[in-house]
Amino acid sequence: MPIWAMGRVSVHIYGRPKGRGTRNLIDDYASRNSSAGMELVVHSDKTGLSDYEQKIESRGAELILLDESGSLLTSMELAELISEVTVSDRNTIFAVGPADGFSDDLKLRTKKISISKMTLTHEMATAILLEQLYRASEINKGSQYHRS
Repeated sequence: MPIWAMGRVSVHIYGRPKGRGTRNLIDDYASRNSSAGMELVVHSDKTGLSDYEQKIESRGAELILLDESGSLLTSMELAELISEVTVSDRNTIFAVGPADGFSDDLKLRTKKISISKMTLTHEMATAILLEQLYRASEINKGSQYHRS
C-alpha cells in the first residue's frame, strides 16, 4: 500500500478549551500527536450542536464519539485500534462533544468509546484522549513511554 493511502487520525472538539491549565495540557499533547500525523480540529461553539455534528459527519471518515455510554478500552486496545487505522486507507475522527453531549440520533448510529465510567468535563476528556492517543502511538513505536 502506498504511504499516501494511510489512514489519518484527527480529534475534533466543540469549542476552544477555556481553562488555562487544561488548555496547556491539550496544546502539549496536540503538539506531540502532530508528529505522528494526528490533528486537533477545534470547532466554534458559537455554532449549534447540529452544525457541529453535520461538519464531523460530512468529512467521510470513520466517526468515533467520546461518550459515557461507549466501550471502555485499555491503552493497549486503543494502540491496536490506532495501528489498524494507520494501515488502512480510511481516516478516523475522534469527536468530543459539548458539555451536554451529542444528539441521541448521532449516538445511535455511531461507534462510541468512553474514557472513564466517571463523568468528565469535555475539556478534561479531550486532554485525556489526546494523552492516550500519544501513548498509543508510542506503544506502536515500541518506546519506553508506556510501562505496563
